[in-house]
Amino acid sequence: MPHQRLPLINREISWLYFNDRVLQEAADPTVPLIDRVRFLAIFSSNLDEFYRVRVATLSRLANLNEKAKEVLGYNPKKLLTQIKSLVVKQEQKFNNLYENIIVKQLAEEKIFLLNDKQLNVTRGVFVKNYFREKLLATLVPIMLDPAMPLPELRDRAIYFFVKLTKNRKSKLALIEIPDNLSRFLVLPETNNLKFIILLDDIIRYNLEDIFFIFDHDAIEAYSVQLTRDAELDLDQQVSEKFIDTLAKSLQKRKKGKPMRLQYDAEMPEDMVQYMVGKMGLNKESLIASSRYQNFKDFIKFPNVGRPELEYTRYPALPVDDLSFGKSLMNTIAKKDCLISTPYQSFDYVIHFLREAAIDPKVKEISISVYRLAENSRVVHALINAARNGKKVNCLVELRARFDEQNNIFWSNRMEEGGVRVIYGIPGYKVHSKICLVTRVEKGKHVHYAALSTGNFNEKTAQIYADHTLLTRSRRLTGDLVNVFKSLNRGMLPRGLKHLIVSPIDSRPALYKLIDNEMKNAKEGKEAYMVLKMNSLADEEMIAKLYQASNAGVKIELIVRGMCCLVPGVKDYSENITVISIVDKYLEHARVLIFCNDGDELIYLTSADYMTRNIDNRVEVGFPIYDPDLKKEIREIIDIQLMDNTKAREINASNNNKYHKTDSDTPNRSQIDIYNYLKYKNK
Repeated sequence: MPHQRLPLINREISWLYFNDRVLQEAADPTVPLIDRVRFLAIFSSNLDEFYRVRVATLSRLANLNEKAKEVLGYNPKKLLTQIKSLVVKQEQKFNNLYENIIVKQLAEEKIFLLNDKQLNVTRGVFVKNYFREKLLATLVPIMLDPAMPLPELRDRAIYFFVKLTKNRKSKLALIEIPDNLSRFLVLPETNNLKFIILLDDIIRYNLEDIFFIFDHDAIEAYSVQLTRDAELDLDQQVSEKFIDTLAKSLQKRKKGKPMRLQYDAEMPEDMVQYMVGKMGLNKESLIASSRYQNFKDFIKFPNVGRPELEYTRYPALPVDDLSFGKSLMNTIAKKDCLISTPYQSFDYVIHFLREAAIDPKVKEISISVYRLAENSRVVHALINAARNGKKVNCLVELRARFDEQNNIFWSNRMEEGGVRVIYGIPGYKVHSKICLVTRVEKGKHVHYAALSTGNFNEKTAQIYADHTLLTRSRRLTGDLVNVFKSLNRGMLPRGLKHLIVSPIDSRPALYKLIDNEMKNAKEGKEAYMVLKMNSLADEEMIAKLYQASNAGVKIELIVRGMCCLVPGVKDYSENITVISIVDKYLEHARVLIFCNDGDELIYLTSADYMTRNIDNRVEVGFPIYDPDLKKEIREIIDIQLMDNTKAREINASNNNKYHKTDSDTPNRSQIDIYNYLKYKNK
């Protein structure tokens, strides 16, 4: 199979179709109404990040010469045009969904979103009082001079572009909408009717109070939002100056190159052209949208109606044999344990760290963290351990995109608390989620470990579906000791026997597992793989999967996000099926299952099948040895493969068609997994 001829979906286009699946959730009438609003917010937030990172990269590539484009295998300028076309269609779908469906259905629930034109006298007085008490002092308009450059607009901040008119002469101004106040103000209830107004409309209602010194006949305001290039140009050398360098780069990010200007579609053309001219934007960068920008804020949309307007919050389930009132290490010493969040509580991981912090027998804790919660109980446990005289090593990945500032803050707090903070390896992000506790038992060092597919982050663990293994297995902890020794020296781990660690081991180890399935298929034995991940984009890995398909290996893929592999193509992928599950929780676990001639091998990992995860990051994959836990993971994956409610087929048409199974019963995997874990031992 020549490399150039591989059937592939472009990764950016595939990602946009993933975000379309998020939009499908917002459109799904079976999803509770407030959660549909929140899916709109997730769609919007995703698109912001896409422009800040992926479109920013493409814009850079578009400036390369023709020879460089040949190397890339595609024309970045054409791709940017294609992206713009898709995004415009999605934005139209988004606006129609919000304005013509969601808002009307909220009204049916007696929840009314009022704008500045819909306030009666009583509510108008309430809004004016709020404006004068909370808002007026924070608003300082910038009057624009056509002869002067436009002031720098902050990345993703919302501005009003204001025009004051008197006798056909106009003045222009900008007002930045503050982001330190709630975007929503709940107004006094009347006759059991609920009313909400956005901060934007409060300001619109009070424009006269802001511009009272200017004589004018008319005043109009339109919202705009600029998305900037978020990529950082960093010195790759890890040194004492690294944090300072990163902090300065984060400041630069706020002034990165403009990538996308979203503006109220009602804005007059002369005002649009004024901004375009002043900012030097091209047509691909312009997106006409609704009167409300930064829709990601709607993730905090208040539910002032019935509880049923939101998804039911199920209580976290217990994990077999684990108890918050007993030593976890005593339990782990007897048997491996698996925590499947958010169905089961992440508090078990916190309890594990707290126990290590106070246990006199524990001498050392080593941990690698990527994204930390804002008020991280993980960090508090590590600081307490250091104060209790333990040796605590914490590798913090400062380059975790969009969490850099938070990670800098916690790094400083940990260093002040006596934790030894390590900043990774030059040229490689450390994306692994691993923890090792060293305990002295009967005069010998014994190791306990927590290995996870997701971050050590108690906030995201409430919505990210992940698996965490707690183990004392010598096979795994022995390798993990060597991983931390290498990381502490700023070196890449090598020569491991059980763990699969990027960037040294992953590609050869995964190819070997796939080759084994191909060999068995050619010998007429049963051969299959079930692979679950967030993203599949590495072309060499896709070529390998095509090769395995042609050899007769049955391959079932569960890929939540972008998937560049095209299933069902003759002579390439006839034995491959792909589904994507988008539902209440974010499917984040990476699970690899290999038939292995009937003796299944199951791995969990922090790595997706993307080039960056395989070749450019430190990732840790770990086998599940315990037969009961292997059975549990297999059954969870089987439940997901049976999903015919929230699973979509990935295919060449990119139509996000809902996945149909042989079952006439509706199977919704996230509900079914909760019930499976609840009742499996009953």
